[in-house]
Amino acid sequence: MELGIGMFGDLAIDQKTGKYKDAGSKIREILGQIKLMDEVGIDVFAMGEHHRPDYAVSSPEMVLAAAASITKNIKLASGVTVLSSSEPVKVYEDFATLDLISDGRAEIFVGRGSFTESFPLYGYSLNDYEQLFDEKLDLLLKINSEEKVSWTGKLRAPMKNQTVYPRAKNNGKIPIWRAVGGTPQSVLSAAKLGMPLIVAIIGGMPSQFKNLIDFYKQEYLAAGHKESEMQIAIHSHTFVSEDQETIDGYFQNYKAQMDRIGATRGWAPYTKMQYDGGRAKEGALFVGNTNEVADKIAYTKELFGLTRFIGHMDVGAPENDIMMKSIELFGQKVAPLVR
Repeated sequence: MELGIGMFGDLAIDQKTGKYKDAGSKIREILGQIKLMDEVGIDVFAMGEHHRPDYAVSSPEMVLAAAASITKNIKLASGVTVLSSSEPVKVYEDFATLDLISDGRAEIFVGRGSFTESFPLYGYSLNDYEQLFDEKLDLLLKINSEEKVSWTGKLRAPMKNQTVYPRAKNNGKIPIWRAVGGTPQSVLSAAKLGMPLIVAIIGGMPSQFKNLIDFYKQEYLAAGHKESEMQIAIHSHTFVSEDQETIDGYFQNYKAQMDRIGATRGWAPYTKMQYDGGRAKEGALFVGNTNEVADKIAYTKELFGLTRFIGHMDVGAPENDIMMKSIELFGQKVAPLVR
């Protein structure tokens, strides 16, 4: 099983000014963190896309390209590319370029995204939410598999025997994962297309998603795809420390971000009881010491038959030194225990 780390580039609020901290400083910290991930043997890094003041990164491919120049082995993925409001030709071109810079380490996680700011920003209507994604995914997969593309849809101009360059290293093909939040229709689509699946599990209990992942396996095989090529991952909030005070203190970071998002979605304020419940073996928070986190990852591997686990590690913008220690422990302690 591959073990990875994901980030959104959360920005903390400066208590003196009341404003979000500097995005440039945050991005430079992220690059240092990715370099450390590569050094301690993390398999994959996934960078999210957001268009909000509380996140530093709106262009994952730019950060990943910078990371490619300071790393050697780690795979570099978007986590996720909000495909509904992106141009598939440009997505392929950007990630093919990243793939060439990194010598074949680029991946794309595509999804609808849990935030919708990019739709009005790029001039798309939320009324076309479903159709935009379906059409653009169809086009992206076609570009990924064919050098000369002919394609017709309803929401974009057609392509007629057109070429898209540069081509990625592996015969022009970039690994493209379907990222979902738990919608059966999305899972069914991924299975029929034979796409690798990554499920965001950020609340409740992982066991609640077993039927969904079993459904994916069933439909993947029913569509005639090879079991040996099936790839399944989960993406869950993760934080590692051997210091209990640090783990307890991380609650404040986590609560601040959950409450900030929750205020726009009608959620009740996040509680310590929720935090402790999420940290329990059955919960969805992979937060604890190295043994606790490794045990929970191993448990979910057995539960789902995972081929990859992505620990989302910067929720609530922990300080850089705390993040670096969490990454170090994940690579040097948790990964060997899981393996």
